[in-house]
Amino acid sequence: MNSRESLAPAARAAQRLAPGLRCILAPNPSPMTYKGTNTYLIGQTDLAVIDPGPESPAHLATILAAVEPGQRISHILITHAHLDHSALARPLAAATGAPVLAYGSATCGRSAMMERLAAGGGIQGGEGVDTRFRPDRCLADGDVVTGADWQIEALWTPGHFGNHLCFAWQDTILSGDLVMGWSTSLVSPPDGDMSDFMASCRRLAARAPRTLHPGHGAPVGDPAARIAHLLAHRTAREAAILAALAEGPASAATLAAYLYRDTPAVLMPAAARNVLAHLIDLTSKNRARPLGEPGAETAFERLGD
Repeated sequence: MNSRESLAPAARAAQRLAPGLRCILAPNPSPMTYKGTNTYLIGQTDLAVIDPGPESPAHLATILAAVEPGQRISHILITHAHLDHSALARPLAAATGAPVLAYGSATCGRSAMMERLAAGGGIQGGEGVDTRFRPDRCLADGDVVTGADWQIEALWTPGHFGNHLCFAWQDTILSGDLVMGWSTSLVSPPDGDMSDFMASCRRLAARAPRTLHPGHGAPVGDPAARIAHLLAHRTAREAAILAALAEGPASAATLAAYLYRDTPAVLMPAAARNVLAHLIDLTSKNRARPLGEPGAETAFERLGD
C-alpha cells in the first residue's frame, strides 16, 4: 500500500450522460485539471474512447470494466497531446487492439510563428506535453470516423494546443481543453497560440452545438453564452495588457503579477504564460514588440494603434 498509484484518488465508474455517451472521471485532480480528466465512451456496440487520460493502471482498469457484454473498444480518439489526456492511449491500445487517432504528434499544428519561436529556443513551454505521443492514424480537419452505430467528425481547433481536435457527435461537441465550463483555457506558447485560440472559439460557436462536453468539468449547457464569455474575457485581457504597456515596457511575468492580483501563487506561472500568448499575438498584429528574444522575462513595448 505504499505505491504512488495506491495514494491516488480512486478511479470512478462510468456515468451515463445520454444514450450512447458515458463519461469516466480520471483520478488526477489538480489546480490545472479540476476534478480530473473526463474520458468519454461513445457507442452501443463499437465504442470510441475519447481521451483515455493519464497513465494510470486504475483508470485503465475502470475503462476496460466499462465495456459491457457485446461491446468492444474499436477506436481511441485524442483531443490533444497533453499527458492528462493522451498518456493512457498506448496502454489502452495494447489492451484492446484499437487504433489511436489524433491530428498528429505533439508538435503538429503549430503556426509558422510558433514554429520559429520553438526553433529559436528562447521561449520555454512544454508544460505537461506528451512528447512521445504518436497516433496510429492522423485525422485531418473534417474527417469522419464511424462505428457500428455512431459517426464522429474531427474538427481541428488549435489554440490551447497545436494538434487540438474537437469531436462533433450528434448535436454535441466534445471540446477537449478548448472550451471548459469551470475555467478559461491555458494558452502557453509555443504549443498554445492566442490567435488560433480566438479563431477556434469562433468556429465552435458557429457550429451552434446543443451541448459541449469538455475535457475537464461538467457539460456546458449553453455553449453560445460560454464561448461569448471566453472571447470577451480574452478581449478584455488584451485591452488591459495594452493599457499597462502604455505606462512603459514590461514582461509577461510583471504584467501577470499586476493583472492577476487575486490569483493563487500556484497558478501564477500559468497566468504569465497566458499573458505571453497575448503579447505574441499583439506582436503579430504590430501592436507590441519584444525587446529581445520573446520569453516570460522579456520586456515588450506597445506600438502605436
